[in-house]
Amino acid sequence: MTTSEGEQVYVYQLKVWIRGISPMVWRRVLVCSDSTIANLHYTIQIAIGWSDTYLNQFHIQGKDFGVHHVGGICFSDNPKQVLLSSFEFRLRERFTYEYDFGDDWIHEIRVENLLQFDPKKTYPICTGGKNAAPPEDCGGVLIYMEIRNDLKYRALGMIDENFDNECEEYQDSEDNPFDSDMFSRREVNNRLKQYANGDCDCLFSY
Repeated sequence: MTTSEGEQVYVYQLKVWIRGISPMVWRRVLVCSDSTIANLHYTIQIAIGWSDTYLNQFHIQGKDFGVHHVGGICFSDNPKQVLLSSFEFRLRERFTYEYDFGDDWIHEIRVENLLQFDPKKTYPICTGGKNAAPPEDCGGVLIYMEIRNDLKYRALGMIDENFDNECEEYQDSEDNPFDSDMFSRREVNNRLKQYANGDCDCLFSY
């Protein structure tokens, strides 16, 4: 496939994971080279399972990019105009994506492969992943790791006396208890397909 300018479109295979969490919260996504910074922002939000409520920024090749939120950082480049192809990523090159400057979720992104564009597929696509995104507003990596450990104790019928967080407050949108092991590639891809079809407004709560 080529763009209207005659440039060849190819596909980046990216692995995205949240720094500092073990076991890792990670996703593998396929995004087209003619995707924009804004496209990648929404792809990560959907794939990881965030709500796009808080501020964000990419740090790529020594420069910051991001999707502006009211009251937040203003970036010098329009994220809807910066194409991923403009970075000419090398295999195994890394860059970062930060979400929620309070909880400070730093995502590492690694370029794993460069693939042929398949016209039969709808991009972006999630091809793998593991574990749920942390509950938003939980306090960051260290507190989340404590919450995760406490939930494991509770699942075994035990109470960690060193941690008294009210874990019952962490529930999903259907009021089910938070499950740190939960990940549904099918659900992620259904939402990514909605996004690819231009149905972005219903995917996030602002």
